[in-house]
Amino acid sequence: MKHNQKIRGIDPELLGSIYGFVGVFGFSLTLPATRAAVTDFDPNFVGLGRAIVAAFLAMLVLRTTRQPLPKSRYWKSIAIVAAGVVLGFPLLSAWAMQQLPAAHGGVVLGLMPLATALAGAWRLGERPSFGFWIASIAGSITVVLFAIASGAGQMHWADAILLGAGFAAAMSYAEGGRLAKDLGGWQVICWALVFTAPVLVIPTAIAVYQHGLTASPSAWLGFAYVSIISQFLAFFPWYRGLALGGVARVGQVQLLQPFLTIFASALLLGEAITPLTLGAATIVVMTVALGKKATIQKKVKS
Repeated sequence: MKHNQKIRGIDPELLGSIYGFVGVFGFSLTLPATRAAVTDFDPNFVGLGRAIVAAFLAMLVLRTTRQPLPKSRYWKSIAIVAAGVVLGFPLLSAWAMQQLPAAHGGVVLGLMPLATALAGAWRLGERPSFGFWIASIAGSITVVLFAIASGAGQMHWADAILLGAGFAAAMSYAEGGRLAKDLGGWQVICWALVFTAPVLVIPTAIAVYQHGLTASPSAWLGFAYVSIISQFLAFFPWYRGLALGGVARVGQVQLLQPFLTIFASALLLGEAITPLTLGAATIVVMTVALGKKATIQKKVKS
């Protein structure tokens, strides 16, 4: 069954953006929750252990709904999804959050709309207009300048790690949006988690053996959030939205994430919202919002 059909007369792009916003809202607390978790937990445990918890939930859902094993032609795409959002982003972001404030990291990840659009152009053949690229590049330059300015005049090594996490996720978003048209949004993340879980058991167990599981309630709460929401439930509407509205178009909904992350960091972690951080986030949102109005031609690859 294809999952990109118009539903009850609602425009697919609008419906996709709605689903996308729900997903982004769930993702917006990922960095604050990760930072809370790594204050006590080893980052390897946070980055990999969250997938073990999510994989257990995924197995329950797949078994309860009696989902058939995906055909072998989908396995490569599932592996790409898993490499980015089950391994790459969780592990790299956990390392970065040991060194960076969550609010700072939220703005650095303002590059993700551009990265997602690039991945969509490559994997799905989407063709955003010239105006779209100009606006997205302008937002990306703002992000880089912000990272340099807030890092005492130079990029912190953790910025590079976080950028790597963002690009890994962007590639998986594009591949997952493509795959969700055939398998369904929630099925994509469930199978990616289940396929990856056996590989993660040993390194996760080693991290637990070396560092233990003694942690404050706030660290446990942060770990629970990234395991259940960030790694699992938020992907249900996110991949559904990408499949309905297109990767580049719906990917721009991520422009709201820096604001949501910054305010969450201030509320939950007591981090200061500096004028520089807020100003950079505002410029990023404005530039990518202009690109969101631009034309995007869809030519999905077979």
